[in-house]
Amino acid sequence: MTEEILFQIKALYRDDFRIRGYRFGNGEDSVCIMGSMRGNEYQQIYACALMIDKLKRLEEKGRISKNRSVLVIPCANPYSVNTKKRFWTVDNTDINRMFPGYSLGETTQRIAGGIFDEIKKYKYGVQFASFYMPGYFVPHIRMMKTGRENIELAKQFGLPYVVLHHPRPFDTATLNYNWQIWNTDAFSIYTTSTGNIDKKSAEQACDAILNFMSKQEIISFRSYEGYISRVVESKDFITIRAEKAGFFESCVSAGGKVTKDNLLAVIKDPYTLRVHQEIYSPQSGIVAFVHNETLAYQNTAVIKLIEDEDML
Repeated sequence: MTEEILFQIKALYRDDFRIRGYRFGNGEDSVCIMGSMRGNEYQQIYACALMIDKLKRLEEKGRISKNRSVLVIPCANPYSVNTKKRFWTVDNTDINRMFPGYSLGETTQRIAGGIFDEIKKYKYGVQFASFYMPGYFVPHIRMMKTGRENIELAKQFGLPYVVLHHPRPFDTATLNYNWQIWNTDAFSIYTTSTGNIDKKSAEQACDAILNFMSKQEIISFRSYEGYISRVVESKDFITIRAEKAGFFESCVSAGGKVTKDNLLAVIKDPYTLRVHQEIYSPQSGIVAFVHNETLAYQNTAVIKLIEDEDML
C-alpha cells in the first residue's frame, strides 16, 4: 500500500487542503473507490477505511492480481468534515455537482477537476454515495441511465437491488455521470446510513466490491454469489409524503417487507402530540427508504417503497 497526495490547495491561514489516496498493486488503473464528498458522510469514510484494511491484508498475502492497481480515496472534502458542514464551508456548494471540474474556476470546481484528472482513466469506478434527503436506505447499487450503463456488471456486486436513475439536469455534473461519459463503468453504492456508522451495511458493501473485483480477476478472493439482484427504475419507487409538518415516528425499517395497509409511520403535532397523519402502505412491497430525522416537513418524502405484488 502506498499513500499519496492526489490534489492539494495552499491555504493562507490554516493547514493546506489535501486529498489523500491509498494505492494497492501496480500496473493497469483497474478500480477507483471514492468515499465522502460531503462533510456529514461519516459512513462513507468508514466504508473506505474498512476497504483499505481489507485490501491491505489481501496485498500482504499477494492476492492483488499482477498488473492491476486499485485506488481508494476516503474523503474528498476534509475541510467540511472538520467544520461539520455538509457542503463546502465558504460558499455552501456541493463538490459532487461540479464534475468534470474546471482548473480555473471556483474552489469546488478546481477540487472536482483535480480529482477527476486523477481518476477518469480507471476502468471501473465505485462511489460510496449518500442520498440528498436524510434517511436510511436499503443497500443497493445505483447507476445513471446515460446509454453507457452496464446492468450485467452491476449485478456482479451481489447486492439486493440495482437501481437505474434517469439523470436530471443537475445530475450531469455528478461524478457517476461523468465517469460514464469518460468511458468508466461507474457504480454508486448506497449503504444504510450517512451521518451514523452502520458497520453491518458497510461490511456488506465492502464485501460486494471485493466480490465484484474477484469476478473481474483484479484480486484473488473467494467470492460469493450474493443476491440475484433485482433491477428497479428509481422513477418506479412509490413515494409517500408527509401531509403536515410534525414529529416523525417510523414504524418500519429500510429493507423491511410490508403488506397493503401496514402502518408505516405516524406524524404528530410538535406542540400537542395530536396525531396529524397515520401513514399506511398503499400496497405490498419492500421499504427502500425511511426518513430518519425527528421532524418531517410538509410534503417531504418520508417513505419510499419498491413494489412487490408477489410478496406473501
